[in-house]
Amino acid sequence: MTGPAAHGADGTLANQVEGYLLWQARIAEAEQRAREFTGPMDWLTTAQREEIERRYIADSLHRARADLERVAARCRSLRTEYEHRYAELRRRCLAVAVAVSVAVCTGCTAVAALLLVF
Repeated sequence: MTGPAAHGADGTLANQVEGYLLWQARIAEAEQRAREFTGPMDWLTTAQREEIERRYIADSLHRARADLERVAARCRSLRTEYEHRYAELRRRCLAVAVAVSVAVCTGCTAVAALLLVF
């Protein structure tokens, strides 16, 4: 979720609601796919069909959770990497700014000294 509602005090709740709704959609999708999978198997008893669908759904959700955990881990890894790079770039920029300031001050001092001599 993006925008003002995703930030601040309401941001956490909005993210939780969004995550809940996305997971419910994933469950509904797994249930639909399980029904489609067992649909052509008209020889199954009701109990067998329900068991296969239950296992299919459980497997689908297990795989989905594993995928989400891998994506979340990669996001955390990238965030750490980018924070490190940002800190390094910030240090470099600060070093350049200090070097430029010192050079300008040195140049101004040299010009002032030359003007005093003449």
